[in-house]
Amino acid sequence: MLLENKVVIVTGAASPRGIGKATARVLAANGARVVILDLREEDAVAAARDLGEGHLGLACNVTRKEDCLVAVEGVLQKYGRVDGLINNAGITQPLRVMDIAAENFDAVVDVNLRGSLYMSQAVIPHMKKQSSGSIVCMSSVSAQRGGGIFGGPHYSAAKAGVLGLARAMARELGGDNVRVNSITPGLIQTDITGDKLTPEMRAEIIKGIPLNRLGNAEDVANACLYLISDLSSYLTGVTLDVNGGMLIH
Repeated sequence: MLLENKVVIVTGAASPRGIGKATARVLAANGARVVILDLREEDAVAAARDLGEGHLGLACNVTRKEDCLVAVEGVLQKYGRVDGLINNAGITQPLRVMDIAAENFDAVVDVNLRGSLYMSQAVIPHMKKQSSGSIVCMSSVSAQRGGGIFGGPHYSAAKAGVLGLARAMARELGGDNVRVNSITPGLIQTDITGDKLTPEMRAEIIKGIPLNRLGNAEDVANACLYLISDLSSYLTGVTLDVNGGMLIH
């Protein structure tokens, strides 16, 4: 198996139809011991239980550095190591530029960008100590094309920040054999998007996708598997587009 005996943390992974939960399933199916982090402990524990034996669910607010440090300490106490991190936790708000208030900006940037930094800071010392590790940061096609369908400009800005953060970490940590890469999903059918797309919207969006379909959470999960596993052992600082050709550049 690609991830046998590897310990991988996935943040924001309790939502049943979310990218995080799909990623956790794919990682577990490939031999990983998966740690699911989410805001509510009961949700994280239940999601980990769904994966079968040997997985862990913990409460963590990624915008609080202490929460991130405590969660990683819990992982080390149980497994003794951490081999991978998927910075998946994120939120979005469909606001136009003049409607973005300070609290909107802070909320979106805190979860998407600050959370990626804090979780990475929590695992990096341990990855450096073992001279191995892989971090995957979840960005978005909206960071590349300047806006999305359900996210406002502050979401695009936060996700663009994720790309810059990941590249800078990749450059800094390469000598320690710690790899950092990003994924930019296009429009993926999840709990967030599922009830907001009318048939007319769906048809119009698909016209601009060369593969002629919307993405699903498993499409992104498989990309995460590739970047976390040794299949991508000579990749760091890359941005992997998972958008069906929505943005070809």
